[in-house]
Amino acid sequence: MSLSVAQGFTKSLAMTVLSEIGDKTFFAAAILAMRHPRRLVLSGCLTALIVMTILSAIVGWAAPNLISRRWTHHITTLVFLGFGLWSLWDAVKGEGETEELAEVEAKLDDDDLKKQRRQIFTQFVSPIFLKAFSITFFGEWGDKSQLATIGLAADENPFGVVLGGILGQALCTTAAVLGGKSLATQISEKIVAFSGGVLFIVFGIQSFLSTVS
Repeated sequence: MSLSVAQGFTKSLAMTVLSEIGDKTFFAAAILAMRHPRRLVLSGCLTALIVMTILSAIVGWAAPNLISRRWTHHITTLVFLGFGLWSLWDAVKGEGETEELAEVEAKLDDDDLKKQRRQIFTQFVSPIFLKAFSITFFGEWGDKSQLATIGLAADENPFGVVLGGILGQALCTTAAVLGGKSLATQISEKIVAFSGGVLFIVFGIQSFLSTVS
């Protein structure tokens, strides 16, 4: 495999940062950090994101072994272009972070009302860690960033994709825990969505023009 680790790392890092800022899991980490100890929230959220990144990269790496590399390459190209247009459409529609924030806050409040004791797990693992982990893991499942990570790993060096994804997730999650709610309200959602859309389209064009080895 002649795919560059550095190229996979760079693409994954840029994609992750632009996809995760202002995302539901970003707000979830920010709100949880306001209610619970930051170290537990950070460790729970980050562990979930690392697991999700590795699982997504494994799926992307395995895809060329199940489907021909030419087909996975074409699918990845369409995924990047599709997500790029999707992000640009979000930027045009101007769906602000306030709606996203309100939705996450409502869900977390609902979860607090439905708390149940988990005697076995909470004896060994903090319930706050488990809450942060589960909310983040299932919040990311099927999300645009997860599917994009699968596509990247299918077309780039999966090791580089994992490293870039983990670093990007660590940067975004740390920012969210340390003051994500105020940070997200100061960043234009349109600019983030537009930048992410342009980045995905660039990746798609690059993938379209590159040859399949």
